[in-house]
This record gives sequence, structure tokens and C-alpha cells, in this order.
Amino acid sequence: MLRCRVAGPLLRVNKPQRSSSDSKPVRSSEQLDWDALDRYVRPRLAEQLGDNFDVKATMTVEQFPGGHSNLTYLLRFGKYELAMRRPPFGPVPPKAHDMARECRILQAINPVFPLAPKPYLLCEDTSIIGSTFYIMERRYGVVVRHEEPSQLANQPEQRTRVSIAVVDTLADLHLVDIDAHGLTSLGKPAGFVERQVQGWTQRWHGSKTSEQAEMNALSQWLLERLPPDPTRPTLLHGDYKLDNIMLDEHDAGRLVAVFDWEMSAVGDPLVHLSSFLAYWVHTAPAAQSDSLAAVTTKPGWFTRDEVLARYAERTKLDVSNIKFYEVFAVFKLAVVLQQIFYRYHRGQTDDARFASLDKRVELLAHMATKLASL
Repeated sequence: MLRCRVAGPLLRVNKPQRSSSDSKPVRSSEQLDWDALDRYVRPRLAEQLGDNFDVKATMTVEQFPGGHSNLTYLLRFGKYELAMRRPPFGPVPPKAHDMARECRILQAINPVFPLAPKPYLLCEDTSIIGSTFYIMERRYGVVVRHEEPSQLANQPEQRTRVSIAVVDTLADLHLVDIDAHGLTSLGKPAGFVERQVQGWTQRWHGSKTSEQAEMNALSQWLLERLPPDPTRPTLLHGDYKLDNIMLDEHDAGRLVAVFDWEMSAVGDPLVHLSSFLAYWVHTAPAAQSDSLAAVTTKPGWFTRDEVLARYAERTKLDVSNIKFYEVFAVFKLAVVLQQIFYRYHRGQTDDARFASLDKRVELLAHMATKLASL
């Protein structure tokens, strides 16, 4: 058993003020041994959190239902709320869904990028709930998913404020001095893009449920056009998008959290920027909107050109070769969805949201092929 101990006072975070409105009852296929979990975490959280934690309060559990990959649960001890992360059920690809790595990344990043939640406890004893898991602070705010929250609906000026805040936060993450803060060990920037292309190609072959010539052609196109290593590698989130960002519910132009750091690394910032753009749909046909979160098609949200221009201005980075990175981002997104569909196809999850993901994979392959002019 290892713990993610975080230096500094704990009283300033996770104020136990109210119950959650964005959590739901735990899905029947994703239930755990709650008694075993309670016995394990209660004394350890009491040690970590001190008087701020009610050790006698009953533990109740709900689930944050929005994610498609790792599972996130809400643990409530009286009025005190925490978030717990564990991998999905069933076999997972090698090196994927590494909860210990994600916890340690949060431990390293939170002091220099406070929008990353603070981790409290890491358990690598898989006898407790069947997998490694970790517990982190619970943040409160609004997440933009497939529909806009009331804070943004019919308010173009608020959408613009959020666009600015989201792009600036991405740029600010890329401006973190990884050498000064000792973060270079979080990745190997030399050859980063090549490893990424090769790795996601291998994941495609390991999870495909049908042959798709376009995906094979795309992987070859990418390998033949690999860019040189960047002169200034940066800290990467890996899956930065609207539904991994939490906004202040009283001031939508202010971010309060960035979640899901499982794919974070140190490497080429344009890989990160293009992944963000893959979700930032501005003018899209209905079919494309069905595959990507398309709330950003509404008036007031930045166009993709505005995203690129503001990012380039803030970071002073050259984004002229963004086409390669955009093709790779859509290819990678197709593989991510295919891996999720693979688990559904094999009966490892019964989440109905995943039943049609194979069709979205085909659509994304078409999109990437068109981007690459193949």
C-alpha cells in the first residue's frame, strides 16, 4: 500500500458544504465491495484529513456518470465529499488506466497548476475493490457536456468568456516551466510524437472489432510525416476538453478544476492542442456533431481559427503545421472510442451509451481521411 501524501494544509480544500447534483446512483454493473472499501479508507482518510473529517459518519456512494473510460465515484462521509477513481472493469490495454501514475501526476502537478485536484490516498492493494484506486478532493462547479448549463444558454457573451478562459488555461499549462518545477520526469519528450503514433496504432489493432482500411491508411500517413521534436516540450494534460473542465457556477468565465489526467505527459504541445481542437466543433454537419461535443457551434463560442490565434499569441508557439496534428488527434479519438466499444462488444460493460460507438469510429475515420486528403 502506498499513499499519495501531499504537502501543505488540507483545510482549505473540499469544503463539505452541500450534496451533489451531478452524481447518480451507481450503475449495477459497476458496484464494488463497499464494506471493504469503507474499512480500508476510513482510518487512512482520518489520518490524512484530521479534524476536518468525520470518522464516525456513514459512508454513502454515488457515481459521476459522464466519463467513458475510468470510473469516478462520489464518496460521502456525512457532509464531507471526496472523489474516487478506479479503472474500468475487464481487461485493459497495457499501461492504460494506470491509477497509481495518475495519482502521482496529480501530486506533482497540483502545487504548480492548482486546477488539478489534490490527491489524498492511493491504494495499490487490488484485494480491496479488485483494482488500484485513489481518492482525491471533490471540486464544485458546472461541467459543459452535450447541453449547455443555464449559465451559458442563450448568452453569447458568456460563451466568449468561457472560450477565452479555456484556451488561456491550456496555454498557461503549456507555459509551466517543467525544468524549474522538476516535472521533466513525467515524460520522455524525445521521440514523443513517433511513440504516440505507434502506440495508438497498436491500440487500434488490439481493439478493433472489424477491418477498416481507412484507419490502416491513416496510421501509415502519420508515420510518413512525423514532425521533428519540439524545441520546447511542455506539460500535457492529454485529454483537455470541455467535459474535463469545471467552471465556477457563479462566474462561468472562471475555471475551478481540470479533471482526468490519466493521459498526461511531457511532450509536443501541438499534440495536446490538436486533441482539444478535435472536440471543438464550430461549424459541423449533423453527423459530425453526433460524434463530438458540439455545443461550441452556437454563437459566441470561439471559432477554431480564433482558438488557434489566441493560443499562438499567448504561447508564442508556431502552429503552422497543425494539419498533421489534427489528423492524428481525430485518429486517436477514433481509437479511444473503439477501445470503449471493444469492452462493450465483449460484455465487459452494459453501459448503453457505448452500443453505437462503432459507428462513431467509422465516422471519425472518414473525417481524418478527409483532413489528410487521402
